[in-house]
Amino acid sequence: MIRKCGNDLAYIDNRRDAKQKYGFDFWRNLSADRLKTQGIEKRLLYSESQQFPDFLFKVRKHGEKYIGGSLIELKDSKNGSVASFNSTIPTKHKSLEEIDVINSNNLVSRIAAIKDGTLATNDRYFKFERRCFYLVRTRKESKKVKVSIVDGSFFETVPKEHLFYQMFLNVLRTHMEKKKIEFSKETLEKVEEALSHITDQTIIASSQIIEGASVRPRLRIMAEVHPEGNPHSKLYPEIAEESFNLILQSSPQIKKLEKELPAQIPEIEVFSISHKRNGKHTVFQFRRGTRLSKFL
Repeated sequence: MIRKCGNDLAYIDNRRDAKQKYGFDFWRNLSADRLKTQGIEKRLLYSESQQFPDFLFKVRKHGEKYIGGSLIELKDSKNGSVASFNSTIPTKHKSLEEIDVINSNNLVSRIAAIKDGTLATNDRYFKFERRCFYLVRTRKESKKVKVSIVDGSFFETVPKEHLFYQMFLNVLRTHMEKKKIEFSKETLEKVEEALSHITDQTIIASSQIIEGASVRPRLRIMAEVHPEGNPHSKLYPEIAEESFNLILQSSPQIKKLEKELPAQIPEIEVFSISHKRNGKHTVFQFRRGTRLSKFL
């Protein structure tokens, strides 16, 4: 991906390997002195920052609207499960503003703004909702390997705002059961109504100042993928072993892509799978062959 798309990327997390393993200098044509004035120290230039996401594409403008700028997060696993999400909830869209809160710093947005140049000169740039994709590989280094670029819609089957407050509600109910506490129906309804306002991940994941406390606690958002949200699980046998897949939520725009991609790459198979919780998704599948072997 770095070799093919490197010049279109506004952020690469592992800039060290990009240069050493793939011969791509992320900072090409940008001087170290200029970067230093913009807050990028020398030690950050060719390092692995271990921030979310792994890759971020540059934005473009169509009229007054931002387009592009999608992000890709890598998920690699030796078994058939999708690796856990250790810093964020997988969603369809995320803004740089949200990414900064997830990371507890603004490194990703600072680097992206440098690469996007004049397009990053107003607040709308940081609030722009970017599409999220997840590059998932399961059973790596085996003949049962599967690789897919997965639309965030495959994971976000419940709006994240609903997911957050339901999580806190479940915690409360579990404590009530464990401690044998009973609330009236009216009280529980009021509690649920109050918790329903806890919807903003940027607030939930930020450090909290507690009066009298000498530490600032923060909740680290993590997630594990249910088998129904794992396109490589047995629930989706159409996703073949030793295949590379692009999995997108079906839409009129995707219908157009269904015709265009096979015309350019005849080996691609196009079919639909029915997500157990989120409807129809279109799969563009490329089976193992000479052109695919090195990626698997």
